[in-house]
Amino acid sequence: MSTQGRRERERAERQRAIIAAARDLALAEGWDAVTTRRLAAEIEYSQPVLYSHFKGKDAIMAAVAVEGFAELAARLVSARASAADPRQAVADVAAAYAAFAEQRPAIYDAMFTLAVDLPFASQDVPTDLARGFAELAETVRPFVGDDDLEAVTETFWSGLHGLVTLMRSGRLRRPGHERRLAVLVDRFSP
Repeated sequence: MSTQGRRERERAERQRAIIAAARDLALAEGWDAVTTRRLAAEIEYSQPVLYSHFKGKDAIMAAVAVEGFAELAARLVSARASAADPRQAVADVAAAYAAFAEQRPAIYDAMFTLAVDLPFASQDVPTDLARGFAELAETVRPFVGDDDLEAVTETFWSGLHGLVTLMRSGRLRRPGHERRLAVLVDRFSP
């Protein structure tokens, strides 16, 4: 194996280690605990090594967010594919989305609530974000009729995000969460 190939592989492994350490630390202690100094200590490299891979914490958060979009998209694909019918697909996808937000709160925050340098609603959107949105679109497509699929999908996504965010922040009672999801599902799969 060439020296160049080995260096590229080692660089990719360091980058994955930085992202994994940031994700794990954010999940355990929140994003305020994620600093370049702390990450450098976690992966046993110097801060300049981190900066050779990422411009700073915001770029690391964006990388974690992109991985989160990939994970969420995979969960949505699985939920829709295993559903018995289109209505059940809407319910299963809604539940999968809410479960992801509940189980991976720091990642969800990096994806949707914290300021990260990722393009949304443009041609430059990351592939995995587009894949997740496309899965939401395919989920509601059977119920769209003559409506604008993109607008209906954005509204469904907004409903899911709103329910999850308001519940997580304590503005909605946790005991009513399943019922609110069911109401949203009923509106998008009559």
